[in-house]
Amino acid sequence: MRPWKIVVVASLVIAGIAGYAALRPRHVTIGVATAIVEAGISRTLAADRVSRISSLRYTLALDVPAASSQPVTGRLDATFDLRDASRPLLFDFGQSPDHVLKLRAAGREVAVRLERGHIVLPPSQLLEGRNVISLDFIAGDESLNRHDDFLYSLFVPARASLTLPVFDQPDLKARWQLSVSVPLGWQAVSNGREVARVTAGDRVHVAFAETRPIPTYLVALAAGRFAVETAERDGRTIRMFHRESDARKVARNRDAIFDLHARALAWMTEYTGIGYPFGKFDFVLIPAFQFGGMEHPGAIYYNADGLLLDESATQSQQLNRANVVSHETAHMWFGDLVTMPWFDDVWMKEVFANFFAAKIVNPSFPLVNHALRFLLQNYPAAYDVDRTAGSNAIRQPLANLSDAGSLYGAIIYQKAPIVMRQLELLLGEGTLRDGLREYLGTNAYGNAGWTDLIQLLDDRTPRDLSAWSRAWVSESGRPTITTELETNETQITRLALRQSDPAGRDLRWPQRLSVLLGHASGVDALPVTIDGTVTNVPDADGHLKPAWLLPTGEGLGYGDFVLDPASQAWLSQSAHTIADPLTRGSAFVTLWEAMLDGRVGVAAMREELLAALPRETNELLLQWMLDQTRAVFWRFTAEGDRAALAARLEPMLRDGLSRARSTSEKSAWFAALRSVATRPDTIAWLEAVWRHESRVEGLPLAETDEADLALDLALRDVPRAGSILTEQLGRFANADRRARFAFVRPAVSSDPAERAAFFNSLKDVRNRAHEAWVLDAARYLHHPLRAHTSGTLVRPALELLWEIQRTGDIFFPKRWADATLSGYQSPATADEVRAFIEALPSNYPPRLRSVLQASADPLFRAASIVKR
Repeated sequence: MRPWKIVVVASLVIAGIAGYAALRPRHVTIGVATAIVEAGISRTLAADRVSRISSLRYTLALDVPAASSQPVTGRLDATFDLRDASRPLLFDFGQSPDHVLKLRAAGREVAVRLERGHIVLPPSQLLEGRNVISLDFIAGDESLNRHDDFLYSLFVPARASLTLPVFDQPDLKARWQLSVSVPLGWQAVSNGREVARVTAGDRVHVAFAETRPIPTYLVALAAGRFAVETAERDGRTIRMFHRESDARKVARNRDAIFDLHARALAWMTEYTGIGYPFGKFDFVLIPAFQFGGMEHPGAIYYNADGLLLDESATQSQQLNRANVVSHETAHMWFGDLVTMPWFDDVWMKEVFANFFAAKIVNPSFPLVNHALRFLLQNYPAAYDVDRTAGSNAIRQPLANLSDAGSLYGAIIYQKAPIVMRQLELLLGEGTLRDGLREYLGTNAYGNAGWTDLIQLLDDRTPRDLSAWSRAWVSESGRPTITTELETNETQITRLALRQSDPAGRDLRWPQRLSVLLGHASGVDALPVTIDGTVTNVPDADGHLKPAWLLPTGEGLGYGDFVLDPASQAWLSQSAHTIADPLTRGSAFVTLWEAMLDGRVGVAAMREELLAALPRETNELLLQWMLDQTRAVFWRFTAEGDRAALAARLEPMLRDGLSRARSTSEKSAWFAALRSVATRPDTIAWLEAVWRHESRVEGLPLAETDEADLALDLALRDVPRAGSILTEQLGRFANADRRARFAFVRPAVSSDPAERAAFFNSLKDVRNRAHEAWVLDAARYLHHPLRAHTSGTLVRPALELLWEIQRTGDIFFPKRWADATLSGYQSPATADEVRAFIEALPSNYPPRLRSVLQASADPLFRAASIVKR
């Protein structure tokens, strides 16, 4: 037998692995061969397994005890055809050896060899052709999200192997047949349809039909005390599992939720020419779910608060609900039916889900300006990363699935849809649709990536899509685009757009723009496609000299746009007078970027927002302006200047609240007022509202509204804050919301020692199990009103980030860093954070360093502005 070696890389979240030292290769002798086994799932290992394994099926039986302190046990049979049994084969299982109770291979029980998160099967335990590997095991709890009366699996991106012994890679799709035993009174839902339910004593045994081929990260099991709502839509039975105790809230939302799913399914079927691919359709509403949603085929998960809206829900919340439903439904085709081979292309499933969600939602909200919504939903969030030193490419290389979680973020979710819209403009809607239909049909129930799609599309156009893709998809950052305007006394003599790469790579981003010329009599739009360094706009020659020029018309342009001085001066004082909401929104987004870059002063931005808010009639733009006003107040106004600003701002917000035309608008104004309230009269009025001694006409306050108001009052150290919190705890009818409030409560304590003790408790991973609760608490701990006393917690919080990446879900590290740094503006804190980043060890994960740089960028800019 000739020597061989296998390189394996596993998830950093494996218990007992700390830091990158654990990734050093470990030599393992098996018979006469030596294997190099590293912690994890490397691309090398994945490629080896996918070349050898086919016809993969899993049969899984789990036993869930009534007490969450007791272990979940299981039996898994993996059946597959194996090409080349002369080399060892590795299962992924990120637990200690005592979690494997029995292992059978090649028809006999064999000894277990578990190395760095892998069960190593030597050639003597393998067969050429058909293999059945059986394992009795204790499931790991890390990915089971266990509570006292419910649990739910969450295996993305490669966390299935923390719970189950599997081949945990996206390009080894398998058919799954699952059964589960749960306590009496529990419901259970999985990817397959329920085919049997048997009650035996105090246990219920539920069996599910075999699934179509799906990857491990999409396997779902939710079980617990759930209520079930059922509806028929377009001949399909749809079920909703939930834990909401407010029957009126459920009744108020249920039909809208079912309708949103039905419309999304119908739209995607029409667009793709492929019917829903996975048979049954259920979804589960989970309290404090880590994500907005997760696209498990046949068993989508949602954050319950995102779908079961309160009566006071804003238009933005209603649109966000429609968007997340459409997003997860679109995933049934993009991500589930066709899955990326490796997580370097995880952005593909997310970009198509977001891109199509926008198209699906539009008809359901005919009165909404959807182009404006696309602008406000995507551009500012993408810029928040792309303008920073932590910017990353849309498509990033990935050698190791342990780093897959760090790929997620605003560049995938917000920048990529902007890029996809540019691709659609480049190709045409019909060409893109036909190409995507071919892509889905050719690769159904299999795997395909970006290179497969871009080659398919490249064959349909004379344009060089590979070059286009290199700039937009493979490289990070955004262009700087400077307007060059020359005029005589009455006319434009030359207009050009100069494109440059702030990173010095001499990169150019081809894109379609609409340049707007504003006059007293109206606005002229000049379409232009920029490609090289300088693009002349010949159609501008001879036009009347404009009062202002804006190259981001129609919400199209992506980049840092440097306006000519006259246009910048006019817009920074008069953008609020522009009649068209989309143009007005584009102008404000451009001005905000100019403010952050120092070209427009904070005072000018503040005054323009204060002038705009009382007259703004578009609710989407109103909500964005209110959010930016809050940022100006807390982040970009020096602490000593806030009282003067509050004297102007709070009465204006009270007036806006009284004038608001709808419950949705009132909710937006009220949330902004509650957020910035610092004046005694405003705080006293808010307390009277919480005590039901005063009310906001036309704005019903739900349980969640009153809970947040109680926390905000305690944060402001009102007299009897402790009794307010205690009374609020007694007001809850919903046990899940009561538990969240009790968890967060110490974070608003007036006692710095109590807050510090609470922060220290978060160093224990068990106390970070409810990530949404932890993030809520962190925002209170680091609120600007606590900045003087909580600044000592900043460095310990940042020191915890690496462990949070290893133990938390995919969005947690960035959100933790954002929450930690969100309340600070002082140069001293900025210097401390900058020094922390500069002193990071050489083995610190590069992507995590980028997360820190992106999260710290607003602090650095705020400190610079405040210092000036």
